[in-house]
Amino acid sequence: MEQFHFHTPSENLLNGNSYPIEMHFVHTNKEGQLAVVAVMATVGEANPTINKIINLSPKGINDVNRIEETLQLETLLPKDTHYYRYSGSLTTPPCSEGVIWIVMKQFTKMSKEQIQELTTLLNSKNNRPPQPLNGRQIVEL
Repeated sequence: MEQFHFHTPSENLLNGNSYPIEMHFVHTNKEGQLAVVAVMATVGEANPTINKIINLSPKGINDVNRIEETLQLETLLPKDTHYYRYSGSLTTPPCSEGVIWIVMKQFTKMSKEQIQELTTLLNSKNNRPPQPLNGRQIVEL
């Protein structure tokens, strides 16, 4: 995994529904091919890992923070590991094509306060609106 980040609201739709937060876990293999695991979040119980991420997050616009602390990122993933897969592009510049997208079917939970805090940290809506399929096939696994 190269990095992770958040979008508000979600960039992908599940059964036509948008979610308040979408997390992207960006991976690169030895050949430089990209894969993104996307997880939606809904309101529920507070997630302790999200509290750590909020506390470690950069506070300035476009700031990047390299987290040296170990985080239990698996606590951000849903228990049910079924997903949708399709080939697409990055959703931020340079919007490179050929990205393997893995969109988890189930979502994770965060408290209303955590979702609000992440939204505040992001400072604005930072999602790319859902794009037309343009002939892409979505594989359900």
